[in-house]
Amino acid sequence: MCGMPSGKTTSVHEPDPVRPTEEDRVAAAGSELIGGPIGRRALLGRSWWTPVRVIALVAIGVFALGLVQKAPCYNGAWFFGASSQYTHACYSDIPHLYQGRGFADGLVPYFDRLPGDMEYLEYPVLTGVFMEVAAWLTPGSGSIQHQEQWYWMVNAGMLMACAAVIAVCVTRTHARRPWDGLFVALAPAFALTATINWDLLAVALTAAAMLMWSRGRSLAFGVLLGLATAAKLYPVLLLGPLLVLCWRAGRWRQYCTALGGAAVAWIVVNGPVMLFAFDGWSKFYTFSQERGVDFGSFWLILAQNSDDPIATETVNTLATLLMLLCCVGVAALTLTAPRRPRFAQLALLIVAAFILTNKVYSPQYVLWLVPLAALARPKWRDFLIWQACEVAYFLGIWMYLAYTTSGDAHKGLPTDGYHWAIGAHLAGTLFLCVMVVRDILMPERDPVRRSGDDDPSGGVLDGADDVFVLGPAARPARHAAHFEAPQVEWGRTQAGGGSL
Repeated sequence: MCGMPSGKTTSVHEPDPVRPTEEDRVAAAGSELIGGPIGRRALLGRSWWTPVRVIALVAIGVFALGLVQKAPCYNGAWFFGASSQYTHACYSDIPHLYQGRGFADGLVPYFDRLPGDMEYLEYPVLTGVFMEVAAWLTPGSGSIQHQEQWYWMVNAGMLMACAAVIAVCVTRTHARRPWDGLFVALAPAFALTATINWDLLAVALTAAAMLMWSRGRSLAFGVLLGLATAAKLYPVLLLGPLLVLCWRAGRWRQYCTALGGAAVAWIVVNGPVMLFAFDGWSKFYTFSQERGVDFGSFWLILAQNSDDPIATETVNTLATLLMLLCCVGVAALTLTAPRRPRFAQLALLIVAAFILTNKVYSPQYVLWLVPLAALARPKWRDFLIWQACEVAYFLGIWMYLAYTTSGDAHKGLPTDGYHWAIGAHLAGTLFLCVMVVRDILMPERDPVRRSGDDDPSGGVLDGADDVFVLGPAARPARHAAHFEAPQVEWGRTQAGGGSL
């Protein structure tokens, strides 16, 4: 099947970039802060201030504001008082794990056993390398507090570079929509959670991978996605919807190239550690399996409202089954949609499904979705609704931890209040998914497709004919009532194709 030849790809190209203030009411209203919507006499493309440069600088600036928000913890809350880092909502894993995972003592991740309850570093290999490089750059003199402050600052600088890469990649993925990168640069939840953990490394590699796929570079996409999976598990999920998209379009050669590149890159990173320190290498996977129901999931709400909580093994099984059902649903949607869904839309749906069904939701997991949301549903109203829900959860989890660590003082948010914060996160993510599914079923509602594009992040899928579809995909697309927009025919079933 991998040897099937691919046909010629036809693309729709529009010379003029999309101006968000002309198509998005929220963007137009927000632009009043800097002079209002762009006018017809504006000199576009004649300045050093290109969209990529502007968005990269905005992303760095907003990231820096996120660092300022962590100042109360940097100045003492991480080190003195159990609950103050929660009441200030500035907690980070980074300074605590400098000593807790042996970096302060020069222990080698995965090879050296740790003295505490965690026998080995419980992060994937490439993230472990990132953590170790930051430890090498951290001065080993002074008090442990001084070293932990330095370690956090070094990591913050490296993560800032990742944030800039993410913003640039999103800006360049949709060539006609460069200003969509502002969704990443200005996302409040992005700035608040960027330095809680090391997730931005995997997010940056995933964003770069999607940029490569949009340029038709299947091997580079696969290599970058394999590296991203070596830093965090979730990027491998993108290979699932891409498989179904390539099946519908008959692009098997490109998919197999991407799959092979991802496998080789992952093995190159993981192979040496797997061979020489298997116990340390496997700790991430065993820890994920053995970890009980934890913060942020609907499983926690069930457990805390039950006299007989579900066993961890049962939760693992049920969560896996729910995720598989979601995968089947995404595959069915892909093969039966009136037009072939865009890659970014399905990427968001599959990662969101993993987040919603998982037994834990750490607040920094929102970083996984921000670039995908910018590409899948570039609509400021919907994006800000979702971000408001995520900010509510960000505040909710820290206030809940403040409540549980403040003893009889009970400063913070009680359990019932925290459940409402979890509900806000779940509702916001589901809302975003519903809007994306609606765009798939009614393509003229899709902001990216309104002007005539097919799938600018789809690479070889952009403008390709369908060769295999099921059911409703063989019939004309549904159109929203009283909606006037160009009806683009890219991605329709070709004559004599394999539709059913």
